[in-house]
Amino acid sequence: MISANMVKELRERTGAGMMDCKKALVETNGDFDKAMDYLREKGLAAAAKKASRIAAEGIVEAYIHGNGRIGVLLEVNIETDFAANNEDFRAFVKDVAMQIAASKPTYVSREEVPADVLEKEKEILKAQALNEGKPESIVDKMIVGRIEKFYKEICLLEQPFVKDPDKSIKDLLTEKIATIGENINIRRFVRFERGEGLEKRSENFAEEVMKQMK
Repeated sequence: MISANMVKELRERTGAGMMDCKKALVETNGDFDKAMDYLREKGLAAAAKKASRIAAEGIVEAYIHGNGRIGVLLEVNIETDFAANNEDFRAFVKDVAMQIAASKPTYVSREEVPADVLEKEKEILKAQALNEGKPESIVDKMIVGRIEKFYKEICLLEQPFVKDPDKSIKDLLTEKIATIGENINIRRFVRFERGEGLEKRSENFAEEVMKQMK
């Protein structure tokens, strides 16, 4: 018999709806692991439908790496406060913050890449291909492939997940939408790296002062 407590526990683990949790437990004879797999499989098919729903709740995650060397601020939205407190959701947000720290994306998605940035990259790639001696007739096709690689370098959703390179962050996001049962939106982030953009000085302040005194 499937009890209310069992349904409640599965909901707390997954963030899925009460009726979905009950159905999953019924279908799997009360096996929690199988019920979670059931919810995931059913949810993947419905994840695309959830993408149009408004996700205005969520959290802002702050992640500091390497004794203050790298810092990330990340906003990820979800539909309800309840789901925002789900452990699986929070673990996902932390994983995404760590991904940003490790892989240095510039944009969330390829749609955010400005047209001028994309055109400039295409010009660079074309010049590289021609310099490599590639026939001009195949250069355009080569650029298409290299632009896809460019997207994987600068767009968070396109990047291979550092913990599992066989899936992208977009794949991971889709899985979480399916498992939790609510739309999730990685809205924005900012990444700081200590000293980034500054010229490294080989001389310390004391040595500079001594030189000026001579």
